[in-house]
Amino acid sequence: MTRSVLEAGTPRITRFRDSRLNWTRITTIRIIVQTVMFGLFAAFVGLTTFARLERLPALRHWLSKFLEIDPLVSIATAITTHTVYRGLLWSLIVLIPTLFLGRFFCGWICPYGSLHQFVRWLLWRPGSARSGRAGPPTPEPGNRANRAADAQQAADARESGINGSTQQSTGRSPLSVRHSPLGTGYSSSQRVKYCILAGMLAAALFGTLQIGLLDPLCLLYRSMTGAVLPALELPAPSLFGDARLHQGAWLIGFLLFGLVAANLVYPRFFCRVLCPLGALLGLLSRWAWYRIERDPQTCNACDRCRLHCEGACDPHARLRLAECFVCFNCIEDCPQGALSFRLFPPREHAITGPDTSRRKLIFAGLTGLLFFPFVRTTGRSTRDFSSRVIRPPGAVEELEFLERCIKCDQCIRVCPTNVIQPDWFASGLEGLWSPILNFRIGHCQLHCTACGLVCPTGAIQPISIARKLGLGRFAEQGPVRLGTAHIDPARCLPLSKDVPCVVCEEVCPTSPKAIWGEEVTRIARDGRPLRLRLPHVDIDRCIGCGICEHECPVVGDRRAIYVTAEGESRSRRHPARDRNRSVRAAAADAPRPGLPDAPRAGDR
Repeated sequence: MTRSVLEAGTPRITRFRDSRLNWTRITTIRIIVQTVMFGLFAAFVGLTTFARLERLPALRHWLSKFLEIDPLVSIATAITTHTVYRGLLWSLIVLIPTLFLGRFFCGWICPYGSLHQFVRWLLWRPGSARSGRAGPPTPEPGNRANRAADAQQAADARESGINGSTQQSTGRSPLSVRHSPLGTGYSSSQRVKYCILAGMLAAALFGTLQIGLLDPLCLLYRSMTGAVLPALELPAPSLFGDARLHQGAWLIGFLLFGLVAANLVYPRFFCRVLCPLGALLGLLSRWAWYRIERDPQTCNACDRCRLHCEGACDPHARLRLAECFVCFNCIEDCPQGALSFRLFPPREHAITGPDTSRRKLIFAGLTGLLFFPFVRTTGRSTRDFSSRVIRPPGAVEELEFLERCIKCDQCIRVCPTNVIQPDWFASGLEGLWSPILNFRIGHCQLHCTACGLVCPTGAIQPISIARKLGLGRFAEQGPVRLGTAHIDPARCLPLSKDVPCVVCEEVCPTSPKAIWGEEVTRIARDGRPLRLRLPHVDIDRCIGCGICEHECPVVGDRRAIYVTAEGESRSRRHPARDRNRSVRAAAADAPRPGLPDAPRAGDR
C-alpha cells in the first residue's frame, strides 16, 4: 500500500544516505559550490574598502563581478541607456548556461538565494511546530477505506502516467491533492515575480531604472553595506574605528531581516515570489536543453520529490521549468529512481512558460509605464531639484545617472570618509537609495576616486586623480566640481558673533584656496578694537569637496558654511536650464574655461 510521505516528522530519505561516497552526491557538490560562492561574495564585500584598493589596485577588476554577471542589471541598463556598459558583458556567463541548464544560477550561484536556503534548512521543517503550520492529515492505519483509497489512487497514478487526466487538469499527483503542506508545492503567489519584472522593465523603457530595489544581488550588497556590516562593527570601535553611519539603515536592515524571516512560514519566499532576476531566468529556461524528467512507469506517486524541492516546481507531475532551481533534491529523494536530468526530454512532459495571465502582465507593465510620468512630474530630478543632492565625483548628469544607478551602494561601502550616503527621498522616489554626499557625516577626499572604480554600470565613471583635480592634459577643463560652498552670515562666528574663526579657510584643500579671508577691524562693545578675518568663497575655485562644512565648529540644525549642488560640473554644458545646475548658467551661454563638462567614459 502506498501512503504519502508528506507527513509531520517525516525524515528526509536519500538513496545514498548510507554510502561512504556521500561527498560525491550532486546535492553535496551543489552545497559546496553555494558555500564557496557565498564566501566569495562576502569576501568581495569585505574587501571593498579604500585602504585595500589602495594597496591592491587589481582588486578593482573583481569587486563588482557579482553585479556584472547579473543578467537583469545588464538588460535593464541596456534598455534605459540604449548601450551596454562594457563590464556588463560578463552577464553572458549566466545567460548562456541558462539556455542549456535552466535556472541553475538560483540554486547554485546566487548568494542571496543560498542565504535563504540556509535559513530555511536551519529553521523550517514541513509540518512541524517550528514551521507555524500543522502537518497534513495522516490516514488512520485501522481505516480500511482510507488504505483502499490510497492504494487505488497510487495505481491510477501509475497507469495514467504523465498524460493522466488528473495530472493534466490539476498539474499535481492524485495523492498530493490531499497532502500538501505549505511550501511543498507550486503556489499561485509565485506569479507575482513575473509581474514585478514586467513593471520594472516597462519603467526602464522610459529611462527610470528601479530593478536595484529588488534585484537579489543589489539588495544583498545594499543590506551588507548599509546595515549588516555597520551593525557588526558597532560593538568593537577599537578594531574597526568609528562606526559608519547610513541614512535609513533601519529600513534596509529590517527589510533584509523580514525577507529572510519569511522562510519560517514560506520556504524561499523571496526567490519564489518576489525575485525579478529569478523571473527573468525563468523565462529564459523555457528553451533549456537539460531538465528534470519523470518516468511515469517507475513513479509510484509517493510525492517524496516535493518535500525538499527548492523552487516548488512540481517534479511529481508536469515540471514547471520556470520555477525549477536545478537543485537535484528531487532526484536524490526519489526512492524509485524515477527522476533524472536528461537532454531534450519530451516538451509535453513540462510546463515551459510561467503560469501568469497576459492580462496581469499587461497591467503590471502599465503600472511600470505610469511610474515614469508620476515620479518625473514631481520635478525632483529637474526644475525642483534639491540643492542638497550632490552626487559622487565622476557621476554623470542627473537623468543619465538615474538611468544607470542600480542602488547597489558599492560606492558607499568603498568611501573612506563615510560621506556617500543612501538617498532618503531627497531626489524623490526615483532616487531612493541612490548615492548622495552628506557633508555633515564626512567629506570628499581630494585624492580619492574609489567610488568610480567599483561602480558596475558607469553611473559613476572611473576617473583618474589627474582628471578629478584638473591636472596635466585636463588642465584646460579644470577640476571636477561637486557643488559650491555658501556662507550663512547669520550663523558664521566672525560675521555675526564677532568671534574669530578661520577653520573653513584653513581646511580648504584647493590651491589657491577657494575660501579666503578679508581682514577687518571692528570696535567691540567695550570700545576695544577687534581684528577679524571674514570668510569669502571664490566660486571659480571651489570644487564642493565639503570639508569646510564638515569641519565647521558651528553645529546644530545647520552649519555656518554649507555646500549645495549649484555649480556642479557634470551638468555644466547641458542646454536645458532645468537640468543645468551651474551658478553661472543664466549669465553665459557658453562655459568658461575651468568649468568642465560631466565626466565621460574615456576621460581617465
